[in-house]
Amino acid sequence: MVILGLLLALGVIIILAVFFYFVPFLLWISAQVSGVRISLIQLFLMRIRKVPPQIIVRGMIEAHKAGLKTITRDELEAHYLAGGHVERVVHALVSASKANIDLGFQMATAIDLAGRDVFEAVQMSVNPKVIDTPPVTAVAKDGIQLIAKARVTVRANIRQLVGGAGEDTVLARVGEGIVSSIGSSESHKQVLENPDSISKLVLKKGLDSGTAFEILSIDIADIDIGKNIGATLQMDQAQADKNIAQAKAEERRAMAIALEQEMKAKAQEARAKVIEAEAEVPKAMAEAFRSGNLGIMDYYRMKNVEADTAMRESIAKPTTKPEK
Repeated sequence: MVILGLLLALGVIIILAVFFYFVPFLLWISAQVSGVRISLIQLFLMRIRKVPPQIIVRGMIEAHKAGLKTITRDELEAHYLAGGHVERVVHALVSASKANIDLGFQMATAIDLAGRDVFEAVQMSVNPKVIDTPPVTAVAKDGIQLIAKARVTVRANIRQLVGGAGEDTVLARVGEGIVSSIGSSESHKQVLENPDSISKLVLKKGLDSGTAFEILSIDIADIDIGKNIGATLQMDQAQADKNIAQAKAEERRAMAIALEQEMKAKAQEARAKVIEAEAEVPKAMAEAFRSGNLGIMDYYRMKNVEADTAMRESIAKPTTKPEK
């Protein structure tokens, strides 16, 4: 009997637990006390549809207390089933209502389903956010490199959150504007004297167009002087010109050496031909003697001419002084 009683009690507890799970009676009482009209059947059907009743009821209570009576249970359930964050959307709608920001339920759910934090966006609309840009390097016209850091104050643009570009795009555009502003300056001293000129020029370009933010201000936080890029480029160009000139000179030298070698080869070839011709002279003279074309007197006269020529050449050569 004792075991039967325990089993009966356990069965009753299980039945009550299942009943209160599918029919959240205490949650229904909380809704009724808060002024939210919802039936137990609707709460039971939420369980069947696999929608957490606590999330829907809490959202309806929060919206009702904030005066947002146009938000219905079906809308919250549909947004949850679509994969949205019901609590975040309700928080955003309440905050927007208190801050007099025009934000409807359809827009809030669209922003949430787009993957953006709609509650954070509303907070950013009330309290603008300050974004620090990474160091931006630019070169003025005088060749001096400047490294600038800026602080961008932005406010969320509710209407552009769906499909609008994010913070990375804003930072990229601001960096591009800083580079363009510094690059158009005649001297780096002008930038150092008037850093606000960069902010004014960048703001005029409408960098927040097509983004999810509205740029309120751009403040130059710091400017450092970097390298003398102009002088470095001139040195590199001079070194390149020097290397080119040396290469051309080496090329001309190589061509001259090749030409000299070619001339020496031709001269050696000519001397070889002369030596070969001189070797034929005795044979020709002997043949001339045999044929009677050359007489003995002609031979002596030729020898005298050779001797006279050799003497003149020896006289014409400079005499070297004996070493002491």
